[in-house]
Amino acid sequence: MNNKEKTRAPRNRTVSLTPAEKKFFGRKLIKLTRKVETRDIENKTICQNLFEILNFLPANFVDLLFIDPPYNITKSFSSNQFKEMTTVEYEEWFEKWFPKLINVLKPTASVYICGDWRSSAAIHRVLERHHLIIRNRITWEREKGRGAKSNWKNCSEDIWFCTKSDKYTFNIDAVKLKRRVIAPYTDENRMPKDWEKSDDGGFRLTHPSNIWNDMTIPFWSMPENTDHPTQKPEKLLAKIILASSNEGDFVFDPFSGSGTTSVVAKKLGRRYAGVEIDEIYCCLAEKRLHLAEKDKTIQGYDDGVFWERNTLQDRKRIMSRVSELKIKREMRK
Repeated sequence: MNNKEKTRAPRNRTVSLTPAEKKFFGRKLIKLTRKVETRDIENKTICQNLFEILNFLPANFVDLLFIDPPYNITKSFSSNQFKEMTTVEYEEWFEKWFPKLINVLKPTASVYICGDWRSSAAIHRVLERHHLIIRNRITWEREKGRGAKSNWKNCSEDIWFCTKSDKYTFNIDAVKLKRRVIAPYTDENRMPKDWEKSDDGGFRLTHPSNIWNDMTIPFWSMPENTDHPTQKPEKLLAKIILASSNEGDFVFDPFSGSGTTSVVAKKLGRRYAGVEIDEIYCCLAEKRLHLAEKDKTIQGYDDGVFWERNTLQDRKRIMSRVSELKIKREMRK
């Protein structure tokens, strides 16, 4: 990936790097050459091969571990490429590094591991082998994807949710989803029942399920977008971080890509560290962290509530129109 060679449309908001920015943010990256303390990596981006630093990481420092490894497909990541393996080989590759990450977990830690239909079976077996408590498997809709002529279109991914013990954090009220009411039931007094009536329609706060269909994959007009080919939405990380950590907790991502986990952790008041082998992606992460100092918004998350996809934008347009009409009525008086 060479950012300076790309010509982008005027309204394209993709985060990119100038040569000067690459040099500036590159100075913020760190490398590990010895065993370190938690304070040495807190709120840092480690630009290194994960395999090289596993023995240098502190023990028992992570409250929330988010792992988004290469899926078992052939894929290019800037200067690196992952090649598809057999399921057995992928499981063996996972075993080379995953057990050492268990050592960084606090006894109360939670673990989320991303995969797809090709890799989920292998991930499940590894998790069971290392005695993590598997709590759930989240399936989320990735609405992008190419159509297939002789197969079903692949537009979903999995996230395995595990804990190290039966004592763990789960903040259910922090991750409820606000949905538009389709069947607005009322009580005997014609008052809303289990929903909220407002100028822009009716909404209901619902408990989160393990099916997530409210995600928008980052694209060119979104300020969180980068050129990373498998970037996760900030909203997805916000759900996980709010549910399974508290302010001040430590969130760790060993395959951090362009830094989404660290960025969202920063926006939500958590400590963080990310490991990424590619220098360009690391610099993009640092630039996004810099931007997050002034802009803590997360698309689809507003006023402490997650909104179903596209609903929040519709609500803001309606509320803007309602405000205009109120002003006009006042002016007529």
